Amino acid sequence: MASHVFHRPRARRVPPVPVPVPHETHGPHAIYGCHEPHENYAPYVPHEPYAPRPPRDLHRTLRRILHPVNARLDEHLPTDHKLSKVYRVGAGLTGLLLVTFGILGLIDRIGFFDTGGDTVLALNTNGALSVLSICIGALLFVGMVIGGTFASTLNIVIGVAFILSGFVNLALLDGDFNFLAFRIQNVLFSFVVGVMLMWFGMYGRVGSALPHDNPYWQARHPEQAARERRAVGSGHPLPR
Repeated sequence: MASHVFHRPRARRVPPVPVPVPHETHGPHAIYGCHEPHENYAPYVPHEPYAPRPPRDLHRTLRRILHPVNARLDEHLPTDHKLSKVYRVGAGLTGLLLVTFGILGLIDRIGFFDTGGDTVLALNTNGALSVLSICIGALLFVGMVIGGTFASTLNIVIGVAFILSGFVNLALLDGDFNFLAFRIQNVLFSFVVGVMLMWFGMYGRVGSALPHDNPYWQARHPEQAARERRAVGSGHPLPR
């Protein structure tokens, strides 16, 4: 008859209980609202008081207002870039139209603040409106010569000014302060010119689907643009 051998079960090894390390009881941090000694936090390390914030520089503040975040784009857009050509064409055509309108108004020798209903190119005008049109047209010619981001910004600013002028003069049509002799056709013309200038100025600059070779997109996404340039230089395909 075979004998059975009984084995004693192995004793389970119990991990040693960590011995608590005595901590030094630190004093209360009254500065944080704690008024009792405790052992839960590291001792407070005194430091120099924070220096008061220096007053903001006026020039820096104005620069931040004029160039908000994500609006200060590439200021060195090449003048021969295809976008610069669009900005130049928009500024040049609109400036030529305004200068022609102003010169024809001065040739007719209309009174400076005359509101008698004299028309040029089917638009009501007077001497003040003619001079103002020539000045704005000359400013657009400057933008056409400079080109680049300057022309784009100039088109946008003058476009917004034309739209605001349309609303203001619409409210002054039948009042005593209609010094520019505006009529409803002038208001409509102001709206059309404003929208046209804004379209020329924002072309290729504002949008959610700009191509990745667009300088304004690259200015908004410098890290991704740098990665794509490195990928192109190494011969790897761009990530979709």
